[in-house]
Amino acid sequence: MAETEIEGVKLGSSKPMIATQEEMVENRVPIPYRDQCAHLLIPLNKCRVAEFYLPWKCENERHAYEKCEYELVMERMLQMQKIRELQAAKKKGTLPGSVLPAPANV
Repeated sequence: MAETEIEGVKLGSSKPMIATQEEMVENRVPIPYRDQCAHLLIPLNKCRVAEFYLPWKCENERHAYEKCEYELVMERMLQMQKIRELQAAKKKGTLPGSVLPAPANV
């Protein structure tokens, strides 16, 4: 996946994609769940099926998957915060790192 950049902030995850498309298709991972944590979802789903979806089973696999998803969300939130800060600085006319304010629009 190509990384894009908005307002000087790189978008996309810093985590590598471990599960391949073939593995995700083979293990019937739903499309919305095919992200950087899919490699943890595959064994979790296998465990869930083997244990008849009992909630007290597969705790380690579930915890690892949920932690990975949480880290992805936090990373996206940080990127959005940086974008908002840069946009606010543009509106004020002070860009980070500049000593002088931006010239007035006359």
